[in-house]
Amino acid sequence: MGGGADSRIPNYLQTLFDPSRVRVTVRTYDFDPELGRAQIASWVQELQPDLVMGESLGAIQALRVQGVPHLFVSPSLGAPANLYKAARWAAWSWGRWYMHRKFPVKEGDRQELKFTRPVLLKYKEHGEAAFAAIEPEGYYYAFFGTRDHYKASGVVRLDLWEQYFGPDSYTEYEGGHFMEPEVIESLLYPKICELLSLEK
Repeated sequence: MGGGADSRIPNYLQTLFDPSRVRVTVRTYDFDPELGRAQIASWVQELQPDLVMGESLGAIQALRVQGVPHLFVSPSLGAPANLYKAARWAAWSWGRWYMHRKFPVKEGDRQELKFTRPVLLKYKEHGEAAFAAIEPEGYYYAFFGTRDHYKASGVVRLDLWEQYFGPDSYTEYEGGHFMEPEVIESLLYPKICELLSLEK
């Protein structure tokens, strides 16, 4: 949520991969889940990716992409339910002010957070569609920080991940919600190489 084309993980990965062998593509999509869904579907058709990654709330959009392996960092599977519940506060100007204050967007090519009631109400159906899109024979793997502060609010739920993907489909790393460069290099990068059958 609030990420985009200048997000840290994809940009750091670009420094690790030989661009002639691996193209790391990241684009900023709309916070409105259905507008974002249409944008991502168009990009998938254009790029024909070999791997789809999702970080935090982006995991929900990534789940709706089918036919490719999936890799996640701090997937926020509980976020759609939380955002749907927050729609009642978005009906009031002070509620929208509070949400923007709590989740400020950094400068740069970042997702504009539209905390409006109509947009937030869409997240219930968006979450349901994401879980319905899970492919029985698909590949899904995730990384979770042991000190992720979003676990307390139910935004990040390890139990929900295990329910859908099993106990052997993730790794916990020492850290918080946002993966640090050394963890990207020691865990995420090797996993991508493994999935793409690349030598490190």
